[in-house]
Amino acid sequence: MKFRFISDHRETFKVGRMCKLLNVSRSGYHAWFKRPESRRKRENRALEAKIRVLHAASHGIYGAPRIHQDLSDDDIRCSKNRVARIMRKAGIRSRTKKKFKATTNSKHNFPVAPNLLNRKFKSTAPDHTWVGDITYVHTNEGWLYLAVLLDLFNREVIGWSTSSRLTRQLAIDALQMAFGRRNPGKNLMHHSDQGSQYASNDYQKILKEHDVICSMSRKGNCYDNAVAESFFGRLKSEWVNHYRYLSRSEATQSIFYYIEIFYNRKRRHSSIDYVTPQEYETFSLAA
Repeated sequence: MKFRFISDHRETFKVGRMCKLLNVSRSGYHAWFKRPESRRKRENRALEAKIRVLHAASHGIYGAPRIHQDLSDDDIRCSKNRVARIMRKAGIRSRTKKKFKATTNSKHNFPVAPNLLNRKFKSTAPDHTWVGDITYVHTNEGWLYLAVLLDLFNREVIGWSTSSRLTRQLAIDALQMAFGRRNPGKNLMHHSDQGSQYASNDYQKILKEHDVICSMSRKGNCYDNAVAESFFGRLKSEWVNHYRYLSRSEATQSIFYYIEIFYNRKRRHSSIDYVTPQEYETFSLAA
């Protein structure tokens, strides 16, 4: 390890000085340096370089499992444990998670739907179950509120909207985007928390117009809407917590990139066999 350090920094520091500080002999270093590198070490060095490229392409988000899948897709055969060892040794890590909290106002007089979803987070077909939720993102202008709708089938974000205010229109805009993109038949289930935005007459009217079955989490139980909560966790830990947004407009543009360019089209999801949401739907419909 000492010889490797000296070799890696020999263009910056004098070899003799580093040998003295690290308490190794110059002759020992030069003997090590001239020794032919083993095939395994050459392979690991090349693999590390490829891993760094893939890690950077994921914006620093991917850990060993997703990097391993990327390598496999590029016909590079190696074990997941080997990838993890190389990443650990090279200090290549997935971004650190940070805490977040959801925004729900359930103190209202609107009717509340029963929890029909009942934590059944697997769906066998597109547009069978949509889940929605709202969170917020800090900017220098103040809070930016974000509403999303995801399809449980492939975890794709099918509708989303942002606003400076936490209103029912925020949720309605996300819902209308989803209906504009998708054409669900009857028996679509819509699940959310008991927030006033989702329980409001205006929101419920749109659901009824489309023959949508409404389901809501039990009061104060975030686990009943775990998929939507999990999405917000990833959005914040992988993305927005690593930026300082000067304005709500800047934050919205950043969220657009994460959802539309990265999350739906490029990010691998462990819950759907480490493919992207759009790939999963394409493969499933073709099967």
